Amino acid sequence: QVQLVESGGGLVQAGGSLRLSCTASEHTFSSYTMGWFRQAPGKEREFVAAIRWSGGTTYYGDSGKGRFTISGENAKNTVVLQMNSLKPEDTAVYYCAVRVLRGRITQAYAYDFWGQGTQVTVSS
Repeated sequence: QVQLVESGGGLVQAGGSLRLSCTASEHTFSSYTMGWFRQAPGKEREFVAAIRWSGGTTYYGDSGKGRFTISGENAKNTVVLQMNSLKPEDTAVYYCAVRVLRGRITQAYAYDFWGQGTQVTVSS
């Protein structure tokens, strides 16, 4: 059972930046993918970004392209989401997740382990 702990959320003004970090409780193998999703009140969980440990390929949802950057260190079991030029519509709870083997990387069902989430609030 992989446990994930997110940090770095908070309140920021529109146009500002936040850096979210997620650390896994145990080694995440090279076949794993680590991702970020977000969920705003009354909305479905939305894919934000993901990174494959094997090869380092990154994936982005439309909402964060050009503004968000995902990076990570497999050796430290850590993935980081740098969010710039934040907008009020980015306000949500952000979740870190681990995909072990199968399923579409952009879909929540493909992820096997989830963190508790961290709140991001962007004021206008």
